[in-house]
Amino acid sequence: MYQQFKTRAEGVSAEVYRFKTKAAARAHVIEFLHAEGLADEPDSFALWADCPFLDGMDLGALKGIAGLKFEVTCELASTARFGISQMEWALADTGSLAQNSTAIEQRLVSSLSTIHIALVPTSGILPDMPALLSRVHPKECAYLAMITGPSRTADIERVLTIGVHGPERLIIVFVDDLGGTD
Repeated sequence: MYQQFKTRAEGVSAEVYRFKTKAAARAHVIEFLHAEGLADEPDSFALWADCPFLDGMDLGALKGIAGLKFEVTCELASTARFGISQMEWALADTGSLAQNSTAIEQRLVSSLSTIHIALVPTSGILPDMPALLSRVHPKECAYLAMITGPSRTADIERVLTIGVHGPERLIIVFVDDLGGTD
C-alpha cells in the first residue's frame, strides 16, 4: 500500500519519503530544514507540535537547534515557515493524510506554515476512507483533518494557485518503527 500511496500523493505534488527508524527520519527532517534555510527569525523558523514521534528523543539536543521551536501558539504558527506534525493515517487510494486534530496545535502547524512536514507511521497506511472511518470514533475525535497535497485553488478560468489557503509544500515522512511496515 505504501507504493500506491506514494504514487497518489506525488500525483498531487506532495513529496514522499520513507525511513526505517525514527533516528533516520529525524536526521532527514533536520537536514531538510537546514537546506531550506531554517533560521531563528519570522518566516524562517520551524514549529514542531508535540507528538509520539518525539517520545524518547533527546529534546534538549533538538531545542538547541536555532530556529526549531516546540511551543505552539497562534502567533508563532502564523509566522512559521515550517510546521511539523504527526499524522495518524494515510489513505492509499487517494494519497490523503488524516489526523485526529482535536488538539489545536496540530491544526496550527499543519495549516498555517508555508511548508508542512507530516510524520506518519507506516502502519497507519489504510486502503481507503471506509477503513479510516471504521477506526475513528466521534467521542474520541472531535476534529478530523484530511490533507491531500499542498494547498491549491483555481479560479473560474482554471488558473491554479498553490499555497493560498495553506502550505505551499507538503513533505510526507513515513517511519517504519513508529508502527510496522507495509
